[in-house]
Amino acid sequence: MTRVQILVGSEMGTAETVAGDIKDRLDSQGINTAVNPLPEIDDLLDNPNDTLLICTSNTGAGELPSNIQPLYLALVRDFPNIAMRRYGVINLGDSSYTTFGEAGRAIDHAMSELGAVRIGEPLILDATSGDDPSELALAWLDDWTKQL
Repeated sequence: MTRVQILVGSEMGTAETVAGDIKDRLDSQGINTAVNPLPEIDDLLDNPNDTLLICTSNTGAGELPSNIQPLYLALVRDFPNIAMRRYGVINLGDSSYTTFGEAGRAIDHAMSELGAVRIGEPLILDATSGDDPSELALAWLDDWTKQL
């Protein structure tokens, strides 16, 4: 099985915590996993066999966090060859904002426009629910990994 590279977009640390919990779960299942808190396009191009899992929060008016913006900009400006790359999306947001979920939708759209193939449906987590985002992500992950 190929490695899962978790690309993290986080300002306040919640998405990074979720990514760490996911890594622990995948590692316990014998799946080689790496968490990348500063993802850049070269990380995708240098590791073409990795399955990608994008775990990002939303900031401000639905923007991507600053640490994942360079990756997003490279996707939409440079059009790298990532056709047929497999990926998943976990998006953490706050439904009290009208731009709820926009960051995850933006990076998902950029990936699919370049021919990458999404595995399963994106997980959209709402901070206002009061639920533990890691618990929800781990429940979603069980179904996601069956599709690897």
